[in-house]
Amino acid sequence: MTNTATQRILLAEDDDAMRVYLERALVNAGYKVDSVDRGTAAVPLLVESDYDLLLSDIVMPEMDGIELAQKCNEVSPHTKVMFITGFAAVTLKASREQPHAKVLSKPFHLRDLVLEVERVLDDRVSARLQ
Repeated sequence: MTNTATQRILLAEDDDAMRVYLERALVNAGYKVDSVDRGTAAVPLLVESDYDLLLSDIVMPEMDGIELAQKCNEVSPHTKVMFITGFAAVTLKASREQPHAKVLSKPFHLRDLVLEVERVLDDRVSARLQ
């Protein structure tokens, strides 16, 4: 298991209540979390800061999560990507457009979110060690 205190997550979620809910769970799990309400607000943060994980809703105004992930791949290629969504059809598109990204479908339990984040970040550490 990795040291969560040193890991940074950028959370992009347009639903205010969900964003606060997810951020609180991740902070309680020991992660450093920055959160934004849309993809266009996330891009400058990806350019300026170093994140271990981009956790993004897929369906958002201005720039959806898939577009954001593509931009993330350009400006911060080391950052892992994980999607959250409540739409099954969107899950299929995300899997096609970003095949290496984990997709977590709503509704989910916060425990499951934290476990999936740990898995994604542990995979990154394992890949570095090989």
